Amino acid sequence: MLGDFYFATGDIDNALNEYSDLYHAHPKDPQVKKNYIELLILKNQVADARKLDEEILKADPNDNEALIYRGQLQLRSGDTQAAVTTLQTVVKNDPNNAVARYHLGLAFQALGNLDSAENEWREALRLQPNQLETARALALLAMRKGETDTLEQSATQIIALEPASPEGYALRSIANINRNKLADAEKDARKAIDVAPQNAYGYVQMGNLRFAQKQYKEAAQYFQQALDRNPDSVDALRGLMNTHIAENQPDQAASAVQAQIAKSPKNGQFYNLLGFALSRQKRDINGAEAAFAKAIEIDKNNLDAVVNLAQLEAANGETDKAITLYEQSLKDHPHQTPVYFFLGQLYESKRDWKKAESAYQNALVDQPDNGVITNNLAYVLTQEGNLDQALSLAQNARHKLPASPFVADTLGWIYYQKGAYTSATGLLEEAVKLREKQKLPESADVHYHLGLAYAKTDQSRLARQQLERVLKIDPNYGSAEDVKKELAQLKS
Repeated sequence: MLGDFYFATGDIDNALNEYSDLYHAHPKDPQVKKNYIELLILKNQVADARKLDEEILKADPNDNEALIYRGQLQLRSGDTQAAVTTLQTVVKNDPNNAVARYHLGLAFQALGNLDSAENEWREALRLQPNQLETARALALLAMRKGETDTLEQSATQIIALEPASPEGYALRSIANINRNKLADAEKDARKAIDVAPQNAYGYVQMGNLRFAQKQYKEAAQYFQQALDRNPDSVDALRGLMNTHIAENQPDQAASAVQAQIAKSPKNGQFYNLLGFALSRQKRDINGAEAAFAKAIEIDKNNLDAVVNLAQLEAANGETDKAITLYEQSLKDHPHQTPVYFFLGQLYESKRDWKKAESAYQNALVDQPDNGVITNNLAYVLTQEGNLDQALSLAQNARHKLPASPFVADTLGWIYYQKGAYTSATGLLEEAVKLREKQKLPESADVHYHLGLAYAKTDQSRLARQQLERVLKIDPNYGSAEDVKKELAQLKS
């Protein structure tokens, strides 16, 4: 009872101590062992938790609670696909297990499969409406996806479950800021401060509100008050950094992050923010690389830092270094869909089509419905001459992303390769128009493809316009010699 009391009040350290003593006194009591495993997982003592959990599963491979713990441990170890498989087994055995569905949602989210994550959490909340963690997960996902209505609904549900907690009010304040209902946003942010004046939540949201109102001095003060209460608050430090950036003060932005790092030197996310400030604002590339590398050193699971460092290296022409970084990250965590996607792009830039294909295929294992990845794979297969498979994938991508100029270009280029020049021309014209409508920069590739399509449909004047446009956009275009040859062959 004492251990449960500590657990209920959030004192995990003392709860763990009590259950450690209890387990060693009663090692054969199954519920004691399970509660002890849960606490070990919360304290990230993965090896000890796994040993005890496997003992339970050895005796009963179908113990759902132990399988849920196994799924959690797999997820914490980076074996995300295995976690999905384990937790799906529990859901298959017990469809009404809300806890299993909650953790399955976390596993899907780790894979980047946000729609499946949301479906699991909605079902978990239907089964167990008072499950706070699930309401929180839905709120954070809605915030990430920009779904304001869902964010407000989930935040209101959190408030109903925990009216004395600042979290729900803070989240609802975000929804109201996004709707430009600033008076309601301020009411919720102040309520968050009132119910928990020593918690950073409310101060962060007051900072966000003042930032939205372009009252940068007050915003900075609120973000600093949040950091005074929680020196490890990434949201507060990001807000403070962005406030200085908005005021065109890049030195102050970097200094603010460095000052907080001095107070919390083991916070890897702070080094990630420092890298951002140094690379985007101060153009200190060496300093940014060192900051991102330090973030990864502190936490090799920091995917944001891995991606930021690799993209920085690629932008500076260090493509091979970026590829090495991604491949090392995949050795540690083989189911990182974003890493496979970015790796595919880098191999594309090197025209290493086989490796690009492999990277995109791996990305699609965990996100088979991702239209962007599907489109990129279709383009790579086109380069390899596998037109039938490429066409099927591109049509699939077109169904998912009908307004994407990238998909229109890929599909049009495939039709061109297959000799369907009229269909190709229509799609490539649409790709140009969509880029203009979405205010994207002109693409030499798209104009090149369209120029060739016009040439094949005996529209020499339009073909010349497009091909000349290619060389104006990029005089060093990779296929510049082919463009010049095509121009020389056109009828005047």
